[in-house]
Amino acid sequence: GSWGSWGPWSSCSSSCGDGVALRSRRCLRTSQELPCTGDPRQYRLCQLQGCPSGSVPFRAMQCSLYDNRPVLGTAARYRWVPFHGAPNLCDLNCLAEGHNFYYSFGRVLDGTRCSPGSPDLCVGGRCLSVGCDGILGSGSRPDACGHCGSGHGSCVLVHRLFQGSDPSSGYLGYVNVTKIPAGATHIKVTDKSRNYLALMASDGRYILNGGWAIAWPGPYEAAGTLLTYSRAPDGTESLEAPGPTHEDLHVMALLQEPNPGIEYQFWLPRGHPQLGRGDTSPLRQPQPRGAGSPPPPEPPEPPEPP
Repeated sequence: GSWGSWGPWSSCSSSCGDGVALRSRRCLRTSQELPCTGDPRQYRLCQLQGCPSGSVPFRAMQCSLYDNRPVLGTAARYRWVPFHGAPNLCDLNCLAEGHNFYYSFGRVLDGTRCSPGSPDLCVGGRCLSVGCDGILGSGSRPDACGHCGSGHGSCVLVHRLFQGSDPSSGYLGYVNVTKIPAGATHIKVTDKSRNYLALMASDGRYILNGGWAIAWPGPYEAAGTLLTYSRAPDGTESLEAPGPTHEDLHVMALLQEPNPGIEYQFWLPRGHPQLGRGDTSPLRQPQPRGAGSPPPPEPPEPPEPP
């Protein structure tokens, strides 16, 4: 059999916060045909403005509907609060307040979170994850470039080792490592030496470890993404950012000793113009000092954390 077209989406199941909307389709077949394969219903996440402060959580509201009502065939009355230790996350499991037992009142309403802090929602008694397309249970995941449902064939991994030598003067200082182009995702740069990684924006402004000053490890805003700079006690450094970057970033190294190799990797969309070129930085090459100039001062050791 074959499916008809999808109907319109229903209104959201909730008036604030997270909820679900439903749409359905009909199987177009005669009695001689095989039945349609697939789901006749589809659910998607609808995110509304946040609920007012002091609002009762959705699951707690459903438990409270049974407050002071006869349960278990006795005349006892109880107040009910959510219980999250039961095996089926999408049953309305409620704990009798002040007592040590819980009771299951059937399924929770569609759009109830499976558990506190979870992004997954219950629909039809099943706990479903939200795909990157917003459809519950679709299994859609973003590729390495952040595109939804296009498969990993739309991305290319750039993974290289920079083994450039010291500046031509023989003195140690800054050298260019690579340019990370705008649009890069899942960026990681690693150096395992006493040298220091440095980072420059496309306008020539240092973001990290510029001007012979060594920065603290931690988070930094760069090119529209959050960069994490870490430094281990043995001197190993790393720069990591999820991306995508909104502008080019230029990775450099402040050399104090011969470079053993700086490893870097990032993902680019297939067809990105940078893939057909070398990835060294065209911004500027640090100018070597003259042969008679004294070597630059040793960069200060980073302070010990308090």
